Amino acid sequence: MKHIKFFSILVTISILIAACAPVATPAPTQSPTMPEPTAVEAPVTIVDIAVNDGRFTTLVAALQAAGLVETLQGAGPFTVFAPTDEAFAKLPAGTVEDLLKPENKDKLVQILTYHVLSGKVMAADAAQLTSAETVATLPLTIKNDMGKVMINNATVVLADVTASNGVIHVIDTVLLPPSDIVDTAVADGRFTTLVAAVQAAGLVDTLKGTGPFTVFAPTDDAFAKLAAGTVETLLLPENKDQLVSILTYHVVAGSVMAADVVKLTSADTLNTQSVTIKVEDGKVYINDAQVIITDILTSNGVIHVIDQVILPPQ
Repeated sequence: MKHIKFFSILVTISILIAACAPVATPAPTQSPTMPEPTAVEAPVTIVDIAVNDGRFTTLVAALQAAGLVETLQGAGPFTVFAPTDEAFAKLPAGTVEDLLKPENKDKLVQILTYHVLSGKVMAADAAQLTSAETVATLPLTIKNDMGKVMINNATVVLADVTASNGVIHVIDTVLLPPSDIVDTAVADGRFTTLVAAVQAAGLVDTLKGTGPFTVFAPTDDAFAKLAAGTVETLLLPENKDQLVSILTYHVVAGSVMAADVVKLTSADTLNTQSVTIKVEDGKVYINDAQVIITDILTSNGVIHVIDQVILPPQ
C-alpha cells in the first residue's frame, strides 16, 4: 500500500510540473512571396537606333528638318538604307547645309524617302532583287557585285540592323533620286549627239513624260561610227521623220532591266518594228550593237548604253 501511495504522489507531481511549463510558441507562417515586376522595354524604332548609334548624326538632323521622325517611328515596317556621316561628307561642300534649309524641305524629303522601302526587306531578300520601288515612288537598282550588295552606286557596309518597326542597312554613299531620261542623258556628258537628235526630232517632251521607257542609248562614239555627214543630214528639218523613225527604234515601252532583257529574243520598239536581242559570250547585243552599260535608272525608265546606232530595217 505504501508503494502505491508513493507512486500516486509522483504521478501527481509530474502532472503539476507539466501544467506549469511554458506553452511552445508556434512557428510564424511565411507570407506568400510577390513576384518582382518585370521591366518592359520600350520598342527600339529605326529612329532610336539611328540616334543612339552615333554614326548617323547628319541623317538624324536631316530627318528632323524634313519632319520625317514621327513617320519612321511609326508602325511601318520600313527598310532604310542609312548613309553614315562619312557618306554625307562625300557630297559637294555646302550640299547638306543647303538641304537643311526650310526652303529646301521638299527636296530633302524626296532624297530621304528615296532611301526608304515599304516593308521589311532583309539582306538575303534584297540580294535576290534587281530593283525596288522606294517611298519616293522612284526606283533604285540592287545588284550583287563580287559579294557586295550595291544600292545604285552605294555599297551596303552593314546589313540587317533590326528595329521594332523594320530594318536598317548601312550604306557608304547618299542615294540621289534620278532625273528623267532626257535630263540624265544631258547630265551624263556622253550623249551630246543623242540629245541634239532628240531635240531636233521633237521628242524631248515624250522622253520627259511619265513613261516608263527603256532606251538603248548610243554614245557620241557610236554616232561617230556612222558614215561622214550622216548625223548632220539627219538633223536637217526636212529629215525629221527619218530621224524620229531612227530614234524611236531605240526605245521600248516599259522599264526593262538588264536581267529581264537577257531573257528576251526580241522586243517591239516605239517605232513599231522589233529589235533582236541575243547573248553571246556573256555580252548582250541589240541587233549588232553591244550593250556596254546597263541599268542607268531614271525617274521615268531605264537607259542601257550601246556602242552603235541601230538602224530600223528598210
